[in-house]
Amino acid sequence: MRRAIALAARGLGGTSPNPVVGCVILDASGEVAGEGFHAYAGGPHAEVVALREAGERARGGTAYVTLEPCNHTGRTGPCSAALLEAGVARVVVAVSDPNPKAAGGAAVLRRHGVVVDEGVLTAEAEEVNAAWLTYVRAGRPYVTWKFAATVDGRSAAEDGTSQWITSPEARADVHRLRAESDAVVAGIGTVLADDPRLTVRLAAGVPAPPRAAPVLRVVVDSGARTPAAARVLDGEAPTLVAVAEDAAVPGHLSPHAVRLPRVPGGIDLHALLAELHDRQVVSVLIEGGPALAGAFLREGLVDRVVGYLAPALLGAGAAALGPAGVSTITEIHRLEFAEVTPVGPDLKLVLRPKSPVPPKSPVPPKSPVPPKSPGPQSPKES
Repeated sequence: MRRAIALAARGLGGTSPNPVVGCVILDASGEVAGEGFHAYAGGPHAEVVALREAGERARGGTAYVTLEPCNHTGRTGPCSAALLEAGVARVVVAVSDPNPKAAGGAAVLRRHGVVVDEGVLTAEAEEVNAAWLTYVRAGRPYVTWKFAATVDGRSAAEDGTSQWITSPEARADVHRLRAESDAVVAGIGTVLADDPRLTVRLAAGVPAPPRAAPVLRVVVDSGARTPAAARVLDGEAPTLVAVAEDAAVPGHLSPHAVRLPRVPGGIDLHALLAELHDRQVVSVLIEGGPALAGAFLREGLVDRVVGYLAPALLGAGAAALGPAGVSTITEIHRLEFAEVTPVGPDLKLVLRPKSPVPPKSPVPPKSPVPPKSPGPQSPKES
């Protein structure tokens, strides 16, 4: 099963809005006969890839699958039927499918005499598929907040300069994070101050995931202030500009704008995530700036934090995080370390909320949705 989980991870960034899935087939003697993973939406599922490789050796064998085999026909046929046709005798499942449209494969297999074991390495399999599971279970995209800072928590110097605090190696890793996300989100403050492109620019030799749609750039701009010359409107990638429902939208923003409810402090972030969910955005990367990150934390909408710490000190300047709803120490946002890794001269920290973020009911947008292919897109550097 661990090998199947590792295989599933190879699909990150390419399968949206589908889950990542890995599969390993053992023959009747317990030897590996085939393996596979779901690489892109619309492509063959992991079980089908593994069964093709296994051929006749799958008959009487065991399939290890990270997610319950699907039981519906979409762009591909049901994996439960493929396993039955191949004559697999036993199926081991890590995570039951929470999607009612696709669930039920385990029951079908059992009805046809296949032994099905469930709950093997569930936590590990859920971790690699955390974005999709959040998308299905919570009804909103999985949210990662990324920041880059000095050891004393500064994201810019006193004069506002910030390029570059972290190393080229850290910035290259950020582009990998972007490539694995469906949308990159920045606030209007970041757009006005830094004019970021918010695009995916992978290092030479690093293959881009075979995604069905380019990474969407999202600007949270309640007042519709994004300039016509902003690089997020350059047409290099699609861009969505979230404006308040009462904002006066200039003509250059009309093709990109979606109106959402205004709340104290800006846009209703629950409504924004509901809008992105409707657009089949499974995962979101929050890149800037401190005020926007604080707002997402305050609303309990951050599922993962990825920080890049440079071995440097500033002593003054903007903090990486703005007000996050904490007025006393008992309200502190407690996190758990999931990963601590050197990246060049910097340190990469991956953390998750100590208590899982509770599911929120999506808030439907109050105004009509504009065309699903907005203007350009672009992500912000570390």
